[in-house]
Amino acid sequence: MAAPFASEDLEKLKKFIDFVSQNPLILNMPQLEFVKTFIEKFGGKVPEGAFQMPAGGKCPFGGNIKTESKPTSVPQEEENNAEAEMDVESDESEIELDMEGVIPPDRVPEQTTIDFNKESTEEEIEKAGDLRSQAAGFYSEEKYDEAINFYTQAIELNPNNALYHAKRGQAFLKLQKPNACIRDCNKALEINCDSAAAYKFRGRAHRLLGNWEEAAKDLRQACKLDFDEEADEWLREVTPNAKKIEQHRLKQQRKKDERDRKAREVRRQKARKEASQQQQEKHDSAGMPGGFPGGSNLIDLLSSINDPEVMAALQDIMRNPANIEKYKSNPKLAKIIDVFKNSFPGGVGGFPGGFPGSFPTAAGANDTDGTTAPPNSEDNKPQPKKPDFVDDGLD
Repeated sequence: MAAPFASEDLEKLKKFIDFVSQNPLILNMPQLEFVKTFIEKFGGKVPEGAFQMPAGGKCPFGGNIKTESKPTSVPQEEENNAEAEMDVESDESEIELDMEGVIPPDRVPEQTTIDFNKESTEEEIEKAGDLRSQAAGFYSEEKYDEAINFYTQAIELNPNNALYHAKRGQAFLKLQKPNACIRDCNKALEINCDSAAAYKFRGRAHRLLGNWEEAAKDLRQACKLDFDEEADEWLREVTPNAKKIEQHRLKQQRKKDERDRKAREVRRQKARKEASQQQQEKHDSAGMPGGFPGGSNLIDLLSSINDPEVMAALQDIMRNPANIEKYKSNPKLAKIIDVFKNSFPGGVGGFPGGFPGSFPTAAGANDTDGTTAPPNSEDNKPQPKKPDFVDDGLD
């Protein structure tokens, strides 16, 4: 009987089972809850604990168990930022780091009995020194819990001694408690910013937590303040990973700078385009000097004047302004007349009704031989003068 699955699906299932056999903690992931339920249903038991992703972040049987969700609708700027962050995460997954020796973080114990504002007496300082010597003895015997206890007593008597905090941090390192070590070294550096021991032990603690750049920085400073062969060895151990991360960060910064540069250029181009459009709109609305009401502008007026019919009528009117009456019913001429009447409400002498005395014309438009047409002889006849008094004959 043939299996009800394609051969490719069976091959993927086999790879999945092989991987789970070697990494059973993966079944504690929420995405695989149904598999865990299936196993427990038949009496199996899945060990408790957190699963750590293999180097690269991808499952060897295919796919990527890292789930990502994206909002269905987001502003364009936020979407671009999200895509940029996803690119960074994707590039970070490509960094191959040596994670050997990295341990889970520890919980930092509280220090409720230590008064850091205490001013110690000479007697307390001397007694704290004795306790510190006893702590060093326990440390040399690898009794780190006892050493921590005596260092704590010394710190309670003399809380402003940076070395006591740094040495207790060293004991925490031996117990695989890097966060507790970092806390003590931070306090030591707060008291004495040039404590080489505090930099050294804090750098080692960062290395155990996989904080490669912080580790390299602290260990480098420790060697600078007081060269130590062990600190130098630890520094050489963390440098390769730290350099990979630093190079990756520089690469990401260059990408970000390039994206920002392109975004600025797009904004500048958009601003220039909008400014050009506003300038063009302002120019179009301005029209001729003084402006033409009713929506008319220079382009509309010139278009009408260049019409042969309009041109002939204007020439006729310029020869005899009285002929304007013939063209009042012509819509083409009426438009021009209205424009000038509205634009020059005071009128321009020389034409009836305040019509202007001249129009822009093409060369030679007023005559045929390049000269101005003679005035109409009828217009030039002298008119008889009317008497000032007229007798109506009533007397």
